[in-house]
Amino acid sequence: MPSKRTPTTPTTPTSLSSGPKTLTTNSSVIDIAQHVWQQYVATTPQRTLLLDAFMAFLVLIGVIQFVYCVLAGNYPFNAFLSGFCAAVGQFVLTASLRMQTSSDDTSKSTTAAKGKNAKNVDGASEGGISHERAFADYIFGSLILHFFCINFIN
Repeated sequence: MPSKRTPTTPTTPTSLSSGPKTLTTNSSVIDIAQHVWQQYVATTPQRTLLLDAFMAFLVLIGVIQFVYCVLAGNYPFNAFLSGFCAAVGQFVLTASLRMQTSSDDTSKSTTAAKGKNAKNVDGASEGGISHERAFADYIFGSLILHFFCINFIN
């Protein structure tokens, strides 16, 4: 005797996921800021997040040095100027490294979309340099910057 089978119905979830929250024209500033932050964290590579965190740290250091100079005085002005220029200079070098490494990621995707996957001798995409070369330039620039800052203090 064949066994009686009950027909199975596909289970449907009671609540559907609406996906990411979309912004409307009447969105508040807080909603917009949260949306931008969530998109930034979700779509930014880990290496770029690390560079951005270091750049935020450098801005904080520059602000602290400037506030200290305003409140406590600037008696050893060379020391303040050297420290502040080191923070600003390192920020500029880090921003340059961020532009060189993140633009290489986007140029790879655009060249792949166009069907061109040509590489230069350095292993970089057309019109770009490799990540290793960009980091070596960053280290070299940082060494020169800090050499001048230390010599400026006397």
